[in-house]
Amino acid sequence: MSTDPFTVAAFYKFAPLPDYAERRAPLLAVCEKNHVKGTILLAEEGINSTIAGPRDGIDAVLEYIQSDPRIGTLVVKYATADELPFYRMKVRLKKEIVRLGRPDVNPSDQVGEYVDPQDWNALISNPEVTLVDTRNDYEVEIGSFKGAQNPNTKSFRDFPEYVDGELADKKDQPIAMFCTGGIRCEKSTSLLLKKGFTKVYHLNGGILNYLEKVDPADSLWEGDCFVFDNRVTVNHNLEPGDYEMCHACRHAITDEDKRSPHYIEGVSCPYCHDTLTESQRDRVKQRQRQVEISKTLERPHIGMTAAERAVWRQEKLDAKRKANEKEGQRD
Repeated sequence: MSTDPFTVAAFYKFAPLPDYAERRAPLLAVCEKNHVKGTILLAEEGINSTIAGPRDGIDAVLEYIQSDPRIGTLVVKYATADELPFYRMKVRLKKEIVRLGRPDVNPSDQVGEYVDPQDWNALISNPEVTLVDTRNDYEVEIGSFKGAQNPNTKSFRDFPEYVDGELADKKDQPIAMFCTGGIRCEKSTSLLLKKGFTKVYHLNGGILNYLEKVDPADSLWEGDCFVFDNRVTVNHNLEPGDYEMCHACRHAITDEDKRSPHYIEGVSCPYCHDTLTESQRDRVKQRQRQVEISKTLERPHIGMTAAERAVWRQEKLDAKRKANEKEGQRD
């Protein structure tokens, strides 16, 4: 069995795909043929994805996607993982590849000025620049750039309201924005330009590109970066962080959170205990029962995080080693 790490590839592109629904089946087939898992979103406005698998499989999928002249060359951000961070391959059809809820905002028409990671520190260190984290509140809590404004949004669809309420008086002042991989900033900068802002900048390739390109000794990033897979977070070296994920609300949780009386393994955490509906609570309880059944039967379950799966494998190896040792003693 290969011990090579898995390759994780994140990419997106705004491009007119009027036939996006017809692309789903052949794209899914290519991914499955090459043992690639993850999620690809297709919409009329383009493609958005994070996938993982063996490097040759990732290369084959990317070659297939980029051979389409309507998509062309992609900017791909790579990372590695010892455990596969996805357990299914999904190609989903969406109205938007990142949902702002403003069909009049089109990044293909206009976006803010891209700033490369090596130039980002100088820009955001300028006291005249307003720095805005365009991600949602649960992502910002894990880490952000020093001095960045937190819009306190639960969903990206809330972002236009934040702009109207907090940035309306800054239309002639420099605004710098960032997000995980760059895609939300394509729409947020396009939104601001449409609203009459004149000096709009965004981090090229997002936080992940910054963490890859900027030496930690020179970094202005503080904390971990939330990612939407079973790694939960990554540190400045793009390695999995120390967080786990609540399976009810998908909030990143710490060991301290797990000591809360509101934490019930697989069912709730301090961030969602008081807000879950009965139907939501029943659903996660059913999932947790399946997890416990799988543990009893000593088999992995599809919803395991990378950390849980690593523990499961180690426990199996330890049990096998002990059994072999006991057998040897009998001989």
